[in-house]
Amino acid sequence: MPESATFLLGHTQSEDWNNAAQQCQQQIGNVPPEANIGFLYVTDAFADRLQAIADHLRDKTGVAHWVGTVGISICATGKEYSQVSAMAVMIGCLPDDSFRILPFYNRAADNLPAGWDDWLKQSESHVAVLHGDPANGNLPQLLEQIDASLPGGFLLGGLSSSHGAHPQIADGVLDGGLSGIVFNARQPILTGLTQGCTPIAVKRTISHCDNNVINRIDDRPALDVLKEDIGEILARDLNRAAGYIFAGLPIRESDTGDYLVRNLVGVDSEGGRIAIGDIVMPGQPIQFCRRDGKTAWEDMQRMLDELAGRLSSPPKGGLYFSCLGRGKSLFGEDSAELEMIRNTLGDFPLVGFFANGEISNQRLYGYTGVLTLFT
Repeated sequence: MPESATFLLGHTQSEDWNNAAQQCQQQIGNVPPEANIGFLYVTDAFADRLQAIADHLRDKTGVAHWVGTVGISICATGKEYSQVSAMAVMIGCLPDDSFRILPFYNRAADNLPAGWDDWLKQSESHVAVLHGDPANGNLPQLLEQIDASLPGGFLLGGLSSSHGAHPQIADGVLDGGLSGIVFNARQPILTGLTQGCTPIAVKRTISHCDNNVINRIDDRPALDVLKEDIGEILARDLNRAAGYIFAGLPIRESDTGDYLVRNLVGVDSEGGRIAIGDIVMPGQPIQFCRRDGKTAWEDMQRMLDELAGRLSSPPKGGLYFSCLGRGKSLFGEDSAELEMIRNTLGDFPLVGFFANGEISNQRLYGYTGVLTLFT
């Protein structure tokens, strides 16, 4: 086995999955016998054929282990495929005994296999790349559970996006929970997070709430505070603000100013309350923010520059999970978001998808990009 990872890439658009798979194979070329992992992302037009695709690629390449999922849009090096039938395949030759395929989690009673104990003890740090079903309401708890099971664990990934089914690949094809792959320190990994929103007002404090309904902020009616922070023009027409204004929940222990972006899902004009897409607690900080193309560009470049500064050599391969609310809507046409990665870090094999939520540092984010580099 190699002492460091090498990767091969194929990606294409085709109405026929068999033709798409063959084109990817041609681009990949000869698969070395030491190849031991495959990453597969398909657009949701191929969701019902994912089992056949995975079986086909396993048979033709000889690679036993596969992980991946579906997305309304997928991506590869410098290229975004949106609302078409497309496929992206990356095959890797990873260091011996550097990874394990994560078993399927869909309930709190699930645990890592007992056979993992000796392997986990070999390393003090582990990185899990996860794919999740957005319809599973227990994902935050499952992420905490997986994190607690991994020594020195760091979780990242994305939630499948689809107009229909949300299948995942973790050797087999499954759906409904979390699955993926765990790496130990034998496979060096760098990761970065970029956010697509920017705060528009000062941090405030939730004074009174019920689950996801915020009654009072800074001991004032929550709706009054929202209107004050977003400005008079948007406050006149809250429907116009929908999809543009969000609730940011600052992460207390973050030293980089990270925050979780959550949708505004309801407004009670008479009661002065607002509802957001997450459970909140009294005393929790909140900061309203907006989607901002310029800030998204700037923060994306910041993340890429920071990663470039940490690299001692070009990446050997990568995974990118971006939000469905980013892509064309923030960066414009011609795969500009993916081109930024290539322009800054080089022309290396990369695959990924546009997610229904992103995972970084054990948390579920929105409107973010999570980049993982194999070094």
